[in-house]
Amino acid sequence: MEARLLISCADRHGIVAAVSGFLAARDANIVTSDQYSTDPEGGAFFMRMAFTIEALDEELVQAFATEVAEPFAMDWRLDDAGRAKRVAVLVSREDHCLLDLLWRRRRGELHCEIPLVISNHPDHASDVEGLGVRYEHVPVVKGEKPAAEARMLELFSGLSLDLVVLARYMQILSGDFLAGVGCPVINIHHSFLPAFAGADPYRRARERGVKVIGATAHYVTEELDAGPIIEQGVVRVTHREGADALARIGRDVERTVLARAVGLHLEDRVLVHENRTVVF
Repeated sequence: MEARLLISCADRHGIVAAVSGFLAARDANIVTSDQYSTDPEGGAFFMRMAFTIEALDEELVQAFATEVAEPFAMDWRLDDAGRAKRVAVLVSREDHCLLDLLWRRRRGELHCEIPLVISNHPDHASDVEGLGVRYEHVPVVKGEKPAAEARMLELFSGLSLDLVVLARYMQILSGDFLAGVGCPVINIHHSFLPAFAGADPYRRARERGVKVIGATAHYVTEELDAGPIIEQGVVRVTHREGADALARIGRDVERTVLARAVGLHLEDRVLVHENRTVVF
């Protein structure tokens, strides 16, 4: 089987040797190893290592914790690379990101299970259910958002989610909801923010004569659109594109950037450091 090890800790001599020596002593074969240090003398150290091993059992995990992780004060995660992570998707009216994720999951481009899609509108029920995924409509009534968030957390209960994706879910999530989810949340938005925040960003961007449009995928924090950035994409445009054309091009960028960000997370390639990410 193949396993993945992710490590974050203070940089010091001997980390790579300790990890590789531990694995070699247990007949593991290292397939890939990526590392990065913010400063070799006193900085932060990050590593992603993939290796094959006969079995990833509790005895090995506990041995690594005792022999390697504790002496180096590591934040670490050891996971079975073959396990499909479980992902829930939240969406509003626009379906381009949602359907792209479901299509890529069906094609095997995203190694995950999607047991649930939740929307504050009923629009996409037939499309989602047609792809074999459960669809739940949870309306968000003005002044009653806490009840809607409580209902979503209730639907998440028992699903053992590894990730929640906001595929153009046009509601601001509370800190209580984010804390209750119990797993990372990824969002996608057009990269005009904050210059063109709010309604009709593409129309206002055209009025300003923008030459580049794009999208940003990031982890969600309580501070709106301020979480660590995972992936971005841009496309050059000219004065010839109208607002509708810019919106169409923008949708293409949004769905591809979101898919790349989700893929990076599923492959355990993203480590968060303060409000930034290290992406291997």
